[in-house]
Amino acid sequence: MTSHDVVALVRRQLGIKKVGHCGTLDPIATGLLLITIGRGTKVQDLLMSEDKEYVGTLTLGATTTTQDREGQIIETKPVPDLNEPDIRAAFEKFRGDFYQTPPMVSAKKHGGVPLYKLARQGKVVEREPRFVHVYRYSIDRISLPDIDFSVLCSKGFYVRTYAHDIGELLGCGAHLKSLRRTKSGRFDVKNSITVDRIRELPREEIAKQILSLPQVSRMRGA
Repeated sequence: MTSHDVVALVRRQLGIKKVGHCGTLDPIATGLLLITIGRGTKVQDLLMSEDKEYVGTLTLGATTTTQDREGQIIETKPVPDLNEPDIRAAFEKFRGDFYQTPPMVSAKKHGGVPLYKLARQGKVVEREPRFVHVYRYSIDRISLPDIDFSVLCSKGFYVRTYAHDIGELLGCGAHLKSLRRTKSGRFDVKNSITVDRIRELPREEIAKQILSLPQVSRMRGA
Protein backbone atom coordinates (compact mmCIF):
# COMPACT_ATOMS: atom_id res chain seq x y z
CA MET A 1 0.00 0.00 0.00
CA THR A 2 1.09 3.56 -0.62
CA SER A 3 0.71 6.27 2.01
CA HIS A 4 -2.17 7.68 -0.08
CA ASP A 5 -3.89 4.28 -0.01
CA VAL A 6 -3.83 4.38 3.80
CA VAL A 7 -5.34 7.89 3.77
CA ALA A 8 -8.11 6.68 1.44
CA LEU A 9 -8.83 3.72 3.74
CA VAL A 10 -9.07 5.94 6.85
CA ARG A 11 -11.28 8.42 4.99
CA ARG A 12 -13.62 5.62 3.95
CA GLN A 13 -13.73 3.82 7.31
CA LEU A 14 -14.29 6.98 9.37
CA GLY A 15 -16.50 8.79 6.86
CA ILE A 16 -14.30 11.90 7.09
CA LYS A 17 -13.07 13.76 4.00
CA LYS A 18 -10.31 15.79 5.65
CA VAL A 19 -7.52 13.25 6.17
CA GLY A 20 -3.78 13.66 5.60
CA HIS A 21 -0.50 11.94 6.41
CA CYS A 22 2.87 13.07 7.76
CA GLY A 23 5.71 11.81 5.60
CA THR A 24 5.46 9.35 2.72
CA LEU A 25 6.91 5.90 3.29
CA ASP A 26 8.99 4.44 0.44
CA PRO A 27 7.45 1.42 -1.37
CA ILE A 28 9.76 -1.06 0.43
CA ALA A 29 9.26 0.59 3.83
CA THR A 30 6.98 -0.53 6.66
CA GLY A 31 6.23 0.95 10.06
CA LEU A 32 4.82 4.17 11.44
CA LEU A 33 2.69 6.49 9.33
CA LEU A 34 1.09 9.44 11.15
CA ILE A 35 -2.46 10.16 9.95
CA THR A 36 -4.12 13.53 10.63
CA ILE A 37 -7.88 13.95 10.70
CA GLY A 38 -10.12 17.02 10.58
CA ARG A 39 -8.57 19.92 12.50
CA GLY A 40 -5.51 17.75 13.05
CA THR A 41 -4.47 18.43 9.46
CA LYS A 42 -3.57 21.96 10.57
CA VAL A 43 -0.59 20.62 12.58
CA GLN A 44 0.55 18.28 9.79
CA ASP A 45 3.56 20.40 8.77
CA LEU A 46 4.61 20.74 12.40
CA LEU A 47 4.52 16.98 12.94
CA MET A 48 6.34 16.30 9.66
CA SER A 49 9.23 18.55 10.75
CA GLU A 50 10.14 16.28 13.68
CA ASP A 51 12.96 13.74 13.84
CA LYS A 52 12.47 10.16 12.64
CA GLU A 53 13.91 6.83 13.72
CA TYR A 54 14.37 3.87 11.40
CA VAL A 55 15.69 0.33 11.46
CA GLY A 56 16.96 -1.12 8.21
CA THR A 57 19.25 -3.49 6.36
CA LEU A 58 21.72 -2.49 3.67
CA THR A 59 23.28 -4.95 1.24
CA LEU A 60 26.85 -4.37 0.13
CA GLY A 61 28.22 -5.17 -3.33
CA ALA A 62 25.48 -3.78 -5.60
CA THR A 63 24.22 -0.28 -6.43
CA THR A 64 20.75 0.24 -7.94
CA THR A 65 18.85 2.93 -9.86
CA THR A 66 16.64 3.69 -6.84
CA GLN A 67 19.28 3.06 -4.14
CA ASP A 68 17.05 0.27 -2.76
CA ARG A 69 16.12 -3.28 -3.75
CA GLU A 70 13.25 -2.07 -6.00
CA GLY A 71 15.65 -0.63 -8.57
CA GLN A 72 17.66 -2.17 -11.37
CA ILE A 73 21.24 -3.10 -10.54
CA ILE A 74 23.69 -0.59 -12.04
CA GLU A 75 26.95 -2.08 -10.81
CA THR A 76 28.21 -5.00 -8.75
CA LYS A 77 31.54 -5.22 -6.94
CA PRO A 78 33.10 -7.87 -4.71
CA VAL A 79 32.59 -7.21 -1.01
CA PRO A 80 35.95 -6.99 0.78
CA ASP A 81 36.60 -8.85 4.01
CA LEU A 82 35.40 -6.00 6.22
CA ASN A 83 35.58 -6.08 10.01
CA GLU A 84 33.39 -4.15 12.45
CA PRO A 85 35.88 -1.26 12.91
CA ASP A 86 35.96 -0.75 9.10
CA ILE A 87 32.17 -0.63 8.94
CA ARG A 88 31.84 1.57 12.03
CA ALA A 89 34.34 4.05 10.56
CA ALA A 90 32.14 4.41 7.45
CA PHE A 91 28.99 4.95 9.55
CA GLU A 92 30.87 7.52 11.67
CA LYS A 93 31.47 9.64 8.54
CA PHE A 94 27.72 10.15 8.37
CA ARG A 95 27.04 11.19 11.94
CA GLY A 96 26.19 14.74 13.01
CA ASP A 97 25.70 17.46 10.38
CA PHE A 98 26.38 16.81 6.69
CA TYR A 99 24.94 17.39 3.22
CA GLN A 100 23.00 14.69 1.40
CA THR A 101 22.04 14.70 -2.30
CA PRO A 102 18.41 13.58 -2.79
CA PRO A 103 18.04 10.49 -5.03
CA MET A 104 16.52 10.86 -8.50
CA VAL A 105 13.71 8.51 -7.53
CA SER A 106 12.11 10.72 -4.88
CA ALA A 107 9.10 13.00 -4.41
CA LYS A 108 11.30 16.10 -4.26
CA LYS A 109 10.39 18.48 -7.10
CA HIS A 110 12.52 19.99 -9.85
CA GLY A 111 10.82 22.82 -11.73
CA GLY A 112 7.50 21.73 -10.22
CA VAL A 113 7.88 18.12 -11.41
CA PRO A 114 8.59 15.27 -8.94
CA LEU A 115 12.04 13.79 -9.53
CA TYR A 116 10.66 10.25 -9.81
CA LYS A 117 8.62 11.30 -12.87
CA LEU A 118 11.76 12.67 -14.53
CA ALA A 119 13.61 9.47 -13.60
CA ARG A 120 10.92 7.38 -15.34
CA GLN A 121 11.63 9.40 -18.51
CA GLY A 122 15.30 8.46 -18.21
CA LYS A 123 16.29 11.98 -17.19
CA VAL A 124 18.88 12.84 -14.56
CA VAL A 125 18.94 16.43 -13.28
CA GLU A 126 21.23 18.22 -10.88
CA ARG A 127 19.91 18.08 -7.32
CA GLU A 128 20.84 20.55 -4.66
CA PRO A 129 22.34 18.83 -1.59
CA ARG A 130 20.29 19.30 1.57
CA PHE A 131 21.58 19.80 5.09
CA VAL A 132 20.69 16.81 7.32
CA HIS A 133 21.62 15.50 10.75
CA VAL A 134 22.14 12.02 12.22
CA TYR A 135 21.74 12.16 16.02
CA ARG A 136 22.73 8.57 16.61
CA TYR A 137 23.03 5.22 14.89
CA SER A 138 23.71 1.63 15.86
CA ILE A 139 25.11 -1.31 13.92
CA ASP A 140 22.90 -4.16 15.09
CA ARG A 141 24.15 -7.12 13.04
CA ILE A 142 26.88 -7.79 10.49
CA SER A 143 26.36 -10.78 8.21
CA LEU A 144 28.10 -9.75 5.01
CA PRO A 145 26.93 -8.67 2.55
CA ASP A 146 24.09 -7.52 4.86
CA ILE A 147 24.36 -4.99 7.69
CA ASP A 148 21.43 -4.31 10.05
CA PHE A 149 21.37 -0.81 11.52
CA SER A 150 19.18 1.80 13.21
CA VAL A 151 19.37 5.57 12.75
CA LEU A 152 17.78 8.62 14.39
CA CYS A 153 17.77 11.44 11.86
CA SER A 154 16.35 14.84 10.97
CA LYS A 155 13.46 15.68 8.66
CA GLY A 156 14.16 15.20 4.95
CA PHE A 157 16.72 12.44 5.48
CA TYR A 158 16.92 9.71 2.82
CA VAL A 159 17.88 6.37 4.37
CA ARG A 160 18.30 4.93 0.84
CA THR A 161 20.98 7.53 0.12
CA TYR A 162 22.54 6.88 3.53
CA ALA A 163 22.95 3.18 2.61
CA HIS A 164 24.23 4.07 -0.87
CA ASP A 165 26.80 6.56 0.46
CA ILE A 166 28.10 4.14 3.12
CA GLY A 167 28.58 1.54 0.38
CA GLU A 168 30.50 4.04 -1.73
CA LEU A 169 32.76 4.83 1.21
CA LEU A 170 33.42 1.12 1.78
CA GLY A 171 34.43 0.80 -1.88
CA CYS A 172 31.94 -1.84 -2.96
CA GLY A 173 28.63 0.01 -3.26
CA ALA A 174 25.39 -0.78 -1.43
CA HIS A 175 21.63 -0.50 -1.60
CA LEU A 176 18.84 -0.53 0.99
CA LYS A 177 17.32 -3.99 1.40
CA SER A 178 14.64 -3.21 3.99
CA LEU A 179 13.41 -0.27 6.05
CA ARG A 180 11.00 0.29 8.93
CA ARG A 181 10.07 3.60 10.52
CA THR A 182 9.83 3.04 14.26
CA LYS A 183 9.40 6.59 15.57
CA SER A 184 8.36 10.05 14.39
CA GLY A 185 8.85 12.76 17.00
CA ARG A 186 7.21 11.45 20.20
CA PHE A 187 5.10 8.89 18.33
CA ASP A 188 6.16 5.23 18.49
CA VAL A 189 5.08 2.39 16.18
CA LYS A 190 4.49 0.27 19.30
CA ASN A 191 1.43 2.42 20.10
CA SER A 192 0.01 2.47 16.57
CA ILE A 193 -3.03 0.75 15.07
CA THR A 194 -2.44 -1.59 12.12
CA VAL A 195 -4.00 -1.20 8.70
CA ASP A 196 -5.72 -4.57 9.14
CA ARG A 197 -7.36 -3.36 12.37
CA ILE A 198 -8.58 -0.22 10.61
CA ARG A 199 -10.18 -2.46 7.98
CA GLU A 200 -11.78 -4.78 10.55
CA LEU A 201 -12.91 -2.57 13.43
CA PRO A 202 -16.22 -0.66 13.53
CA ARG A 203 -15.94 3.13 13.24
CA GLU A 204 -16.51 3.68 16.99
CA GLU A 205 -13.58 1.42 17.92
CA ILE A 206 -11.22 3.13 15.46
CA ALA A 207 -12.26 6.52 16.89
CA LYS A 208 -11.00 5.42 20.34
CA GLN A 209 -7.48 5.21 18.89
CA ILE A 210 -7.49 8.84 17.72
CA LEU A 211 -5.45 11.33 19.76
CA SER A 212 -6.93 14.78 20.35
CA LEU A 213 -4.95 17.95 19.64
CA PRO A 214 -4.49 18.66 23.40
CA GLN A 215 -3.15 15.10 23.85
CA VAL A 216 -0.69 15.61 20.99
CA SER A 217 0.42 18.94 22.50
CA ARG A 218 1.09 17.29 25.85
CA MET A 219 3.04 14.49 24.18
CA ARG A 220 5.24 17.02 22.43
CA GLY A 221 5.74 19.01 25.63
CA ALA A 222 4.07 22.07 24.13
